[in-house]
Amino acid sequence: MSIPLQGYPRSAAVSPRLQVIESTGSTNADLLKAAAASPEQWPHLSVMLTTDQRAGRGRLDRTWTAPPGTGLAVSVLVRVPDLPVPARGWIPLIAGAAMTRAVIDQLRGTGHRAGLKWPNDVLLDGGKVSGILAEVVPGHPEAVVIGVGVNTRMARADLPVETATSFLAVGLEVDEDRLLADYLVALDAQLSALAAAQGDAAAAGVLGEIETLCTTIGSEVVVSLPDGTQLHGRAERIDREGRLVVLAGEVETAVSAGDVVHVR
Repeated sequence: MSIPLQGYPRSAAVSPRLQVIESTGSTNADLLKAAAASPEQWPHLSVMLTTDQRAGRGRLDRTWTAPPGTGLAVSVLVRVPDLPVPARGWIPLIAGAAMTRAVIDQLRGTGHRAGLKWPNDVLLDGGKVSGILAEVVPGHPEAVVIGVGVNTRMARADLPVETATSFLAVGLEVDEDRLLADYLVALDAQLSALAAAQGDAAAAGVLGEIETLCTTIGSEVVVSLPDGTQLHGRAERIDREGRLVVLAGEVETAVSAGDVVHVR
């Protein structure tokens, strides 16, 4: 089902192909399949979206579901042939920063606050309002699908966990079209800057942008590592490879993957 232009005109002006799906299991799965089968039909910044996703996925294969009409599920195809392969690990972090900026723009004048929890969770008043999953298109390593789920009109009783929130739960209305358009513009700008800097996130300003938005930095954290252990310490900074540097006692550890909990 193609997008009705009256529904998302700002976003349609940014994306070369924006398709709305009435209902689906996963927009990421749909776009990965479509882009692999017909790459020429899905240019850079193509979008699939729905407000009724039945089998969304997050990091570590966690499920992401929401009652119909209460969440926005968006998948964006980015093509990054000019971005060095080692630098492509920045893509999920850039996406998190871009959505954080888009949420902040929705909050101006409201007294509410948004921030980025490393690596790419978006927080609204300390609760998770958006999560991100990036996946490479099979057979096309220069193409990545970035899936974003945003809790828009989810009642507090429907939130999946105590640490989640939504725009509605904090008493706010969200302009989905402007949110998506702002996200796409910021995402494209940061990816272009990173490519122009040949993958140097510091020189591109990408590292500085992420650190500015990241509320994890300066927080006492507990990081659950992939091997099952936990790291307790203070999040000091993000290094030039996108890793979170945690100070525990006098020892610094660079974390490339793990679940982070802000203790205070």
